[in-house]
Amino acid sequence: MIEIRELRKTYVGQDGGLVEALHDVDLDVRPNEFLTVLGPSGCGKTTLLKCVAGLIPWDDGDILIDGTPVRGPGPDRSMVFQNFALLPWATVLDNVAFGLRMRGVGRAEREERARVLIKKVGLAGFETKRPGELSGGMQQRVGLARALAVQPQVLLMDEPFGAVDEQTRRLLQEELLSIWEEHRLTVVFITHSMEEAVLLGDRVVLMSARPGQIAEIVPVPLERPRSSDVGALERSGQYVEITAYLWDRLRDMHEEHRPAKAAG
Repeated sequence: MIEIRELRKTYVGQDGGLVEALHDVDLDVRPNEFLTVLGPSGCGKTTLLKCVAGLIPWDDGDILIDGTPVRGPGPDRSMVFQNFALLPWATVLDNVAFGLRMRGVGRAEREERARVLIKKVGLAGFETKRPGELSGGMQQRVGLARALAVQPQVLLMDEPFGAVDEQTRRLLQEELLSIWEEHRLTVVFITHSMEEAVLLGDRVVLMSARPGQIAEIVPVPLERPRSSDVGALERSGQYVEITAYLWDRLRDMHEEHRPAKAAG
């Protein structure tokens, strides 16, 4: 379980002034939950995720995982980035096994585990290729396999499908659902897409415009497993209703922060 209490984060903006990214964020992520996070651009979604990952410090508040305070990165968490973040000189096999190597796992064991995951994400036969020889969707599959290789309790995903085309995105969503249904990790998934948030999530956390706060948590009562018939799910009344509601809420946030037109 992830517990976030009264989290605040401020950073120095480009003009030298202080910018409050997060203000008194309170959030619980349940064990084995797939939680999606949605909000206006610049609302602090990625900042929140990096705090949970232990990649950046925060000013006030607490983050606990299973009761243990987060003080930095840990073996219980893995992160998948939008920009793939692969080692360009390393093969697919070495990229997937990289985290295991850093943890001192022997070569035979780490390569065996890496090969299993490479097959699971649909890249069997590409073990000796390098990132520059792969499409964007294939690179993101490598990133997902690398994150799963270290067997984390928590998977943190920062718009992982934002840099790929729509068809590839749909395939990756289905693969991720299938993998989650098998492993039941705790997942926190950042997205700009209402449709993606509803398709993947057990609950959707809606964040307010900066400074980021939890505006609302919307439950997604769609049946699981979902990977077997995504098309039927997206045509369901519940899916359409929740997606439309999220868009209405986001549109209202944009309207509230739109500069007023000058009179006259």
